[in-house]
Amino acid sequence: MKNEKKQILAHVRQDDNGVWRVHTLDEHLHEVARRAGEAAAIFGGEDWARLAGLWHDLGKYREKFQKYIKSASGYDTEAHIEGAPGRVDHSTAGAIHAVEKLGSQGRILAYLIAGHHAGLPDWNTAEGGQSTLFNRIEEGKKKAYLQEALFASPPAEILDQTRPSSYPPKGSLALWLRMLFSCLVDADFLDTEAFMDDKKSMLRSGYPSLKVLQNMFDQYMKDIAAKAKSSSVNRIRAEVLRQCCEKAQLPSGLFSLTVPTGGGKTLSSLAFALKHAGFHGKKRIIYVIPYTSILEQTAEIFRSIFGDENVIEHHSNLDPDREDSRSRLAAENWDAPIIVTTNVQFFESLFAAKTSRCRKLHNIVNSVVILDEAQLLPPKFLAPILHVMRDLVDGYKVSFVLSTATQPAFSPRPKFSGLSGVQELMDNPEQLYADLKRVETKLPDNFTCHCSWESIAEELQQHESVLCIVNSRGDCRALHDLMPHDTIHLSALMCGQHRSEVIAAIKQRLKDGIPARVISTQLVEAGVDMDFPVVYRALAGLDAVAQAAGRCNREGALPGLGKVVVFVPPKPAAPGLLRKAQQSGQEIMRLTEGDPLTRERFEAYFQHYYASLNNLDKADIVGLLDLHNHAEARRAEFNFRTAANNFRLIDEEGQTAVIVRFGESLRLIEALEKSQAMQPHERRAILRKLQRYTVNIREHEYRTMIENQEIREIFPGVCIQNTDLLYHSQLGLLINKDMVFDPAQGVV
Repeated sequence: MKNEKKQILAHVRQDDNGVWRVHTLDEHLHEVARRAGEAAAIFGGEDWARLAGLWHDLGKYREKFQKYIKSASGYDTEAHIEGAPGRVDHSTAGAIHAVEKLGSQGRILAYLIAGHHAGLPDWNTAEGGQSTLFNRIEEGKKKAYLQEALFASPPAEILDQTRPSSYPPKGSLALWLRMLFSCLVDADFLDTEAFMDDKKSMLRSGYPSLKVLQNMFDQYMKDIAAKAKSSSVNRIRAEVLRQCCEKAQLPSGLFSLTVPTGGGKTLSSLAFALKHAGFHGKKRIIYVIPYTSILEQTAEIFRSIFGDENVIEHHSNLDPDREDSRSRLAAENWDAPIIVTTNVQFFESLFAAKTSRCRKLHNIVNSVVILDEAQLLPPKFLAPILHVMRDLVDGYKVSFVLSTATQPAFSPRPKFSGLSGVQELMDNPEQLYADLKRVETKLPDNFTCHCSWESIAEELQQHESVLCIVNSRGDCRALHDLMPHDTIHLSALMCGQHRSEVIAAIKQRLKDGIPARVISTQLVEAGVDMDFPVVYRALAGLDAVAQAAGRCNREGALPGLGKVVVFVPPKPAAPGLLRKAQQSGQEIMRLTEGDPLTRERFEAYFQHYYASLNNLDKADIVGLLDLHNHAEARRAEFNFRTAANNFRLIDEEGQTAVIVRFGESLRLIEALEKSQAMQPHERRAILRKLQRYTVNIREHEYRTMIENQEIREIFPGVCIQNTDLLYHSQLGLLINKDMVFDPAQGVV
């Protein structure tokens, strides 16, 4: 034991027999260097990542750190640290060494090393304070962190390394640096895990190859084809699939899949991705979806093809009961062949600073990424999103597929760099629109004449089965109040679990031929496979009208065309993006002669819409990260932390999530209220399950409900509904003062 104590420790643990096991620092540095280098080799950054691995924990050579780890672990109860107790900085010394050894180039490694626990820092901003890279290096020099580490005489093969000779791939330096960071932090996590918990480490392997998954997919499609009814729609879907498979041999790059709603894009895009990956040796397929409601539906389809164990679902609302130890580990770094995730998870990770979000990034390299419903990419971040997509294609062997019925106008034009070189997978999209025409769209005679909800309700009651989509949850409730009692209500005032159950019930009714009247917000538009003979849509963006039309005569089973009616609601959409989209949609439809839902109309609409927004980089992400590689980038002066804080696709400011009392949540809320004695991970598991039972309310609604004691905060930031009477079985959360709930009569 005496000799072991003289070893320089990286980690230490007791095994099941109580015997101390030592992970030496030299061993850890060499292994992290190996892992990081191997991960970065695919984009040519092996020498940089390897060097970052060798130097990332140089600060652990400090005597102060060695005393800390021995004392904190219990390995040496006699070890103690002079001065204030607590964690000891072990990352700044390596950052200083990188700068002193390599000069200005060393700053690249300094970001990685200094941030490998705390996350990528800003270079030098007022907001960053002492946590900026500049200040950490200067403070570390004053406190002689590096000299303390060097006093322990680290091996020369660790300290004395040649300067990296490779150059960054084409694209922004900030993305390259973040990719190197991903390689380093994942390597550090994995090597530490292999020592501390080898059983967990072993769970990370054993996924089938994409070739095996290709065979499973082919068999599934054969079975589908054998059972499919002979119809014009199914023949068109088969042709879409054929063309996607045929184009899979095209060189890696940017692709669009422009197919009208109901044309089979989900399976056809997956077929392209599998074959394209096979032809070009790509590692994985990442399916990116705007909404969790669509994601869950898509993931369920994929699991039926490939098995639960081969599809990794990664989003904030994932039910812990759907996970196992292996899938949780794969979600940490996306080391699995098929990932299904959200726009928020995918793009926020690409601009993240935290290690937990960045460690997956290097596994995006050499993959096929399908952006489902690509028109829903958030406009206020469109410039940095398109920028990073171009960089991933040009420098990191990524192929993107923009899959949608309403292809956005991303082609370059004045003041909009956009995306160039996008290849369409369909031979003749215009012909597809003609062949898949299943509805007749009736536009308002006068776009300045607003309809009353009473007149719309009267029209809707003339139809046995009809879907009406409106622009807000307030509109949804106002119209629903005027409809017969058996009319179904769908809005975001219902929790996710409630909505899922209602949507499933609607689908079953329609499948069984039972008429249904549904009043809904736009949550049914993208990816929810409903099929109504008549659809009404409140005036909105043209893409929203097209998505609404996709819920009408979807299977082409009507003897004639389905009916889509666009009407002008009593009041305009809320200010902001929805109103801008509504105004652009109105302008294009007002000038339309004939069918408004054609490919050229969508192109004109998106050009008008994007031009009306003026700013497609609202948070100045391009400037903060200098994505155009100006002087600041060449000096490696990046504001990673600020950019990450500003890049939020969902603006949650001014909103609070309330856990409502519905179904299974009653039991979970009871468990949560008794969770004070639980371990933190047990409470987190309950909270994750309760995410499906939350409703977001606005700040003024929150204040009123707190004052009225209708909701209460049980933990900081965790609010629950106080009384069962506040949640209605049809309408969801009741937040308006003038709504009184009578258990016998409903809302009166």
